[in-house]
Amino acid sequence: MIQAFVFYLFATAVIASGVMTIASRNPVHSVLWLILAFFNAAGLFLLIGAEFLAFLLVIVYVGAVAVLFLFVVMMLDVDFTTLRSGISRYWPLGFGLAGVLLAELVFAVLAWNAGGLAPATRPESAADGSNIVAVGELLYSRYLLVFEAVGILLLVAMVGAIVLTRRRRSGVRPQNISRQVRRRPADAVRLTSPMTGQGVEL
Repeated sequence: MIQAFVFYLFATAVIASGVMTIASRNPVHSVLWLILAFFNAAGLFLLIGAEFLAFLLVIVYVGAVAVLFLFVVMMLDVDFTTLRSGISRYWPLGFGLAGVLLAELVFAVLAWNAGGLAPATRPESAADGSNIVAVGELLYSRYLLVFEAVGILLLVAMVGAIVLTRRRRSGVRPQNISRQVRRRPADAVRLTSPMTGQGVEL
């Protein structure tokens, strides 16, 4: 009974969060609703016994959404002074959503301990352990080279995204590290002995 209740709870939350992601006019609010949808989708994966996909959805996709939030701020130039004005009136709503997420986590753990919605038969590769162990063994043995290639590809993509969003500001003096290293005290300090009543010539 609790498994079906938690399933419909998470499914309703996923659909509602997806609709709000599209309907929100503020891009920051859309990203926050998308994060909520990912968390609820992770709860659905957890119910069917796919722990690896649930953790992957939270770690990778929510992390990617945080990067998306960063690019929204960098590229759209959102004025946070206007957004933060009157933020105190949203505290009750924020605590309410946090309470709902906490209740969903408790229900997910209870449903998981009760047996979840996983099928009775498990694959042979995961018969002696969880699917996280099975995926890890395949990932770091048979697909090791592919895994490393994907890591390099993501690194190149991250560097390219940083280069594309880097802003060039005029009127800023760049730092010349080699010139600073070559500088000697004689080039920076000048000893003078001014006469009484005379100033120092610059």
